[in-house]
Amino acid sequence: MGFDNKSPIEPATARSRNWPCLRQFGVFMENRVGLLYDMLRQVERHDLSVLALSIADSVDCAVARLIVDHYERALEFFQLSTLSFFESDLIGVELPEGSQSHMMICQALMEAEVNIHYSYPLLFRRNGRGAIAMYVDDLDQGLKSLREKGLTIITEKDLQEDDQYFLD
Repeated sequence: MGFDNKSPIEPATARSRNWPCLRQFGVFMENRVGLLYDMLRQVERHDLSVLALSIADSVDCAVARLIVDHYERALEFFQLSTLSFFESDLIGVELPEGSQSHMMICQALMEAEVNIHYSYPLLFRRNGRGAIAMYVDDLDQGLKSLREKGLTIITEKDLQEDDQYFLD
């Protein structure tokens, strides 16, 4: 409640559903047979859909990067689990029409001098178009540049509202 005990206080630092970035969870694990399966099984048992998955591994360890459809529920799951994890903000962008859609995205970021550290596909489709998630060195400039080029940014709200995750 506010100071007048009548109106609720909207937290200024809380992330809204229209937050322009996607939240990625990075999960550290030993590089052993079955550990990725166990982690994904636990995630999906909590009624979470994995919409993106990327694995960075070495001989000894791996980092599974994943984006799910409900950030808050996933955060609670990871906080209560024994898994070591971290969070990162990524840009989700819908692939534009045309045969060179990835090039259009890269060109927009290159012109703004924004470096892409890594990218991977999202299991997200709207109007028959796919999407990618990108970790960049300057989120604000990257978002601005992509919007100026008329590209569609995917928000956390989009992941919850759109049920066209998989190809027909």
